[in-house]
This record gives sequence, structure tokens and C-alpha cells, in this order.
Amino acid sequence: MTTTTVPAVPRADSRRIRTTTEQLAGTGTLLRLALRRDRLLIPLWALALGGSFASVARSLAALYETDAARAEFARSVAANGTVRALYGPVFADSVGGLTAWRMAGTGAALAGAMSLVIVVRHTREEEETGRQEMLSAAMVGRRAALTAGLLAALAANAALMLVIVAGMVNSGAGVAGSVALGAAVGGAGMVFAGTAAVAAQLTGNARLAKGLTAAALGAAFALKAVGDAAAGAGSSPVPTTWLSPMGWAEHVRAFGAERWWVLLLPVAAFALQAVVAYTLAGRRDLGMSFLPARPGPAAGALGTAGALALRLQRGGLAGWAGGFLLAGIAFGGLANGAAELVGDNEATRRIFERMGGQRGLTDAFLASMVGMLGMVAALFTVASVLRLHGEETAGRAEPLLASPVGRLRWAAGHLTIAFGGAALIMALGGVGLSIGYGHDPAGILGAALLRLPAIWLLGGLAVLLYGLTPSAAPTTTWAATGLALALGWLGPALNLPPWAMDLSPFDRLPKLPGGEMAWPPALIMTALAGALVAGGLAGLRRRDLRG
Repeated sequence: MTTTTVPAVPRADSRRIRTTTEQLAGTGTLLRLALRRDRLLIPLWALALGGSFASVARSLAALYETDAARAEFARSVAANGTVRALYGPVFADSVGGLTAWRMAGTGAALAGAMSLVIVVRHTREEEETGRQEMLSAAMVGRRAALTAGLLAALAANAALMLVIVAGMVNSGAGVAGSVALGAAVGGAGMVFAGTAAVAAQLTGNARLAKGLTAAALGAAFALKAVGDAAAGAGSSPVPTTWLSPMGWAEHVRAFGAERWWVLLLPVAAFALQAVVAYTLAGRRDLGMSFLPARPGPAAGALGTAGALALRLQRGGLAGWAGGFLLAGIAFGGLANGAAELVGDNEATRRIFERMGGQRGLTDAFLASMVGMLGMVAALFTVASVLRLHGEETAGRAEPLLASPVGRLRWAAGHLTIAFGGAALIMALGGVGLSIGYGHDPAGILGAALLRLPAIWLLGGLAVLLYGLTPSAAPTTTWAATGLALALGWLGPALNLPPWAMDLSPFDRLPKLPGGEMAWPPALIMTALAGALVAGGLAGLRRRDLRG
């Protein structure tokens, strides 16, 4: 009888393996839970964003049917520094190349926004609401939640990449370019997933984590825009472009002699941030952070519910206001070159006229920019209204309402910021447009403010849903807002029928400057918004609070 000797595993290695296994215990269960909670969010986002690539490709193919027309358009874009700053350089004049020029940077930014929402939702937000503490009472490792959040973001970006590739190939683009474009967008999304993971460890609440990641998104876009504007047509990118994940997505050069090695940059950036996030996660207690919130003064200085609402939302309002002013200046500067950009292409001219009016292409372009600012401002108003829902579900509203502050006074403070803030940022957007354009400041400012009834109508819908069905308010409100924005953004390019465009309140307002003023739609929408707010507040007074 012989005896087989099995080499013993070194004690340090076995301890390390056991420790790693314990740290990740429960990851599979948490990942299934995360994907179940995001079973609507991820597919809708991937289909909407990924599908827009194929829609843009088909629209460009219809607008510029010949190689000569596409080459002329590419030359006009390359010669316009403002357009390069917004969308990046053109590397190929094929339909796929123009689609990559138009959508690579924008898609990368939206993929980053999707990733930050998913990662923060399943990490810091779970800790903030106390659900992670309950889960940690079971067999759940210290780094399991972070791993599940990153894997959920990876699944979302992989789904987005597949939709982009399938849509582009189905529209007639090449497979290699489609894969490069999808990988570039998905890779940029994972970079910001890593950024959100680090921010979730550094900050003590989900709102601040999202704000830090959104600031990183904005800085990345600014670096890309500065680099693309500074680089001449056809020249090498300047260093600031290589500091931005959105610049990496552009310079993969999908459909234009693809540079596959650029895809290693987002992989390396994500890996580095993941190491930092895992290290930080192992060195803090549950619910703690490395950037703790500052304690307030011993004696409270806020005497009203409105002052408290302003204190809570002033940071976001300031960011939106500054962003609208800068965006308005950039779009206004682009208006003078709008006629040169469109050239003699009648199909493009008809789209701009349909979006903006009939009195000239420049007025139509300004009206379309005002309309776009209005649709973006609706996101601020809806998010600001839903802050009521966040304060209630987080349990911060209940002790406040136990004081002499009534529900209506508490809600009125936040609604003043939501509706008044929309007026402020639209006014600043109009001022920025007039500064960049250099003409007709009163007309452009009036056109910007005329978008408010549609914005307020969506805000009023958010108040009504929050007051009557608080549990379903975020989902239904964002779905309705997303539908209105999708109709406004993609409807003109897709040549949707009038009845479909009329579903968006923005399409019912007169297109100014350049169009004919009509007061009835604006007045009716304002009255409807007031009625919706009144209905929502009545529902809030009668229902129980949710903790």
C-alpha cells in the first residue's frame, strides 16, 4: 500500500483565498437583485440610446444620398470650430463615419450618465436608505455590493454596445466600424462607472456621489470640446482631448481606419478606478465615508421651509444656471454659421424649418436651440419636483412636518425652486444665446421664456403623480418626460406624423424667433400646469407619508 502525498497549500495563500471569497460572498444574489430592480431601466436605456444610432444613420443616408453630398457636408463640418467642439472631428464621410462623428461623444456622455445612476443606486444609495445594513446581516461580503453594482453597469453597457452594433449593421454600415463604435461608447460608460464607484466610497450620500460623477462628466466634455476646437481640420488632437474618455470614444475613429489600441485606454482607466474603489471600500465602515458631511451651526439660521428648500437645492440650481449660460453662448456663436453648415441640402433645410420656423434658416436654428434648451430644462424641473419624493422616502420630511410647518408650506418651498428655477435657467440660456449671436437680445430672451409653459406642464404632471401615487411617481414621471423629449429630439429627423409630434407639449408652442406668436397654447398649458399642481397638493394633504 502506498501513500500519496498532497502538497499543502501555503497558509498565507489559503487565508488570502478565504478572505477574498468572504469579501465577495453574496455577489451573485445582489447582482440578480440589481438586475431585477433595473429590469426596465437597463433595456429601455439601451434600446433608446442604442437605437438612436441607427436612426441617425438612416437620417443621414436620406439627407445626403450621394458621396459628393456627404463629402461636402464633412468639409463644412471640419472647417467649423464650434461644430468640432460640440461633436468632434470627422474622420470619414461615409454614412457610418458621419454617424460616428455625430453620436460618439454624445453617446459616450449618455452611457456615462447611465452608468453613474446604476452604480450609485446599488452602492451608496443602498447604504443611505439602510437596506444595505439589513442585507449585511446575512452572508454578504464587504465588497459584494460594490462588485454587484459594477457588474450591473457592465451588463448595461454590454447591452448598449450590442444594440448599437446590431442597429448600425442593420442600417448597412460595416461590421468592424460598428463594433468599434459600440465598444468606444460602452468603454466610456464603464470609465464613468468606475468614477461613480470611487465617488460612492468618498461621499456620505447618493446625491453628492452623483454630483461628483456628473462634475467629472462635465469636465470630460469640456476637455474634449477645448481639444477638438483647438485642433485644426485633419490635424492631430491636442493633449486635452486625450484626457477625456469622450475624446477617446471619438478617436477610436470608427468607420475611418479604426484605431483599436485606443480601446485600451478606457480599460486601463476603469481598472485603476476599480482598484481605488475596492481599496477604499475595505477601509471604511458601512454607512461611513471619507468626505463626511459638515455639521451645521448649533443655532439654526433657516427660518422657513422655503429657505430650507433653497439651501438643499442651491448647488444643483447654480450648476444648471451656469451650464445654460455657457451652452447658450456656444449655441449662439454657432448660429451665424448655420447657413454655411446646411449648404444647399433641401432636406436638411426642411428639418431645421420644421423644428424652428419659416423666416430664415438662422431664426429657425436659433428657435431649434431654444427648443432644445427648453427640453433639457424640463429635466431640471422634474428632478427638482421629485426631490419631495426623495426627502419623504429618506425619512427627512417626517420630523420636519412634525413641527408647525405644514405639508403645503413644505412642498411650496421645493416647488418654488422647481418652477422658478426653470424660469431662471431659461432666462440665462436666452441671455447666453443673445450674447453668442450678437443680435436681437429681447426677441431671443422672449423666445426662451416662451418654453416655460411646456416645462411647467411636465413639472405639474410630476406634482400630480407624486401627490396621488408616490410609489410610482418617479417611474411614470420620467417615462412621460422621456417620451416628450424623444419626440422633440428625434421626431423631426425621423419625419414622424403630426399626431405623434403633437403628443409633446413643446411642439404645440409657437416657434420663436421667426414664427408667429400665438398666446392660446401658452395660456392653456400654464392653466393646465396650475391645475395639475393643485391636484397633486390636494393628494399630498390627504394621503399618509411613506418612510
